[in-house]
Amino acid sequence: MATIKVKFRPSSVPNREGTIYYQIVHHRVCRQFVSGHHVFASEWNEKREDVIVNAKSQRKDLLMKIRESIHQDLARFSRLMNKMCVNGQEPTADEMLKRFVTYSKDYTLFNFFERAISRLKQTGKLRTAETYQATLNNFRKFRMNKDMMLDALNSELMEEYEAWNKERGLCPNSISFYTRILRAVYNRAVEEEIIDNRFPFRHVYTGVDKTVKRAIPLNLIRDMKRMALPAHSNMDFARDMFLLSFYMRGMSFIDMAFLRKSDLYKNRLSYRRRKTGQLLIIEWTKEMQLILDKYPKHESPYLLPIICDGKVDARTAYRNAMYRINRCLKKIGGLIGSDYPLTLYVARHSWASAAKRKGVPLSVISEGMGHESEKTTRIYLASLERSVVDKANSMLIRSIR
Repeated sequence: MATIKVKFRPSSVPNREGTIYYQIVHHRVCRQFVSGHHVFASEWNEKREDVIVNAKSQRKDLLMKIRESIHQDLARFSRLMNKMCVNGQEPTADEMLKRFVTYSKDYTLFNFFERAISRLKQTGKLRTAETYQATLNNFRKFRMNKDMMLDALNSELMEEYEAWNKERGLCPNSISFYTRILRAVYNRAVEEEIIDNRFPFRHVYTGVDKTVKRAIPLNLIRDMKRMALPAHSNMDFARDMFLLSFYMRGMSFIDMAFLRKSDLYKNRLSYRRRKTGQLLIIEWTKEMQLILDKYPKHESPYLLPIICDGKVDARTAYRNAMYRINRCLKKIGGLIGSDYPLTLYVARHSWASAAKRKGVPLSVISEGMGHESEKTTRIYLASLERSVVDKANSMLIRSIR
């Protein structure tokens, strides 16, 4: 069986750090691999093959990190060796060195994360891929773009990451969102037996706090509808999309953007929620048609004038439109006296809130919005006749005429 030893090569230049390297030996065949760590001769214990950490040294923190990194490398070597032996292999020194070097390159956190993102894109889970990319970008900033091995992720580092995000002003749910995605990637590596589970997330928050649902009352939606805005301006378009979302039972903007012309047949709009795949059918009202008629016909297969430019990737066009609309809605929110920033998502919460105030049963609201909650389905009816939902929606639309 191959063995690994930690060696130190002093510098030939006086007062210069020497190099720590690994020596892999099997049947008297010896191969070397430079660790990338450098210490002075006085900081190396040849007998113990380890770094000397003096509590009074100004390099104490650095030396402790080097020592920890060496111990992690030795643990990786042992894990790889044991795994190959379990599979009935007895690797040579060259094979073990190759496996060790490959592991060190392939299973860094950033590289493994990027591969996870690539898999999500290949399977069509674009929204999830975007959230993974956002988490990776956030963690890169925390690490100042310095990569690390997957198995180096520990509870102390995760506590530092949580504190760093708090200092930047992120709310607990946002921090938990990033942490949960990191945990999903880490658990994937554990499942694939790339690393052993060291439970690095046990001391950080990974729950979801209850938040105040941002909904504006019907009188503010009515004020928004009656506002005098420049025709065909960005502000006018933002208002139309907000109203359409409200009219269509709080439809999420991504579902609105990807509605196809073929989804509208006579007076029925049929679509599947991109989040859950649930089929929803909405009565197409004159209020919806009036907004649609404001905009010129386009050759895009999409129903609404959101993704119209064939030269731009559909998802990019959707995101750009969402950012542009939300910027305008914040201005509109100030004009109508909203207590907090207005966004497209407010339309969804506003529909649910208004329906509740009008006495619409919770089961009808859940069905109308396309919610898939096990708790809701256990308590309330699993499905409703569409006419009940359409009647509730018509009542809400009439309320702001």
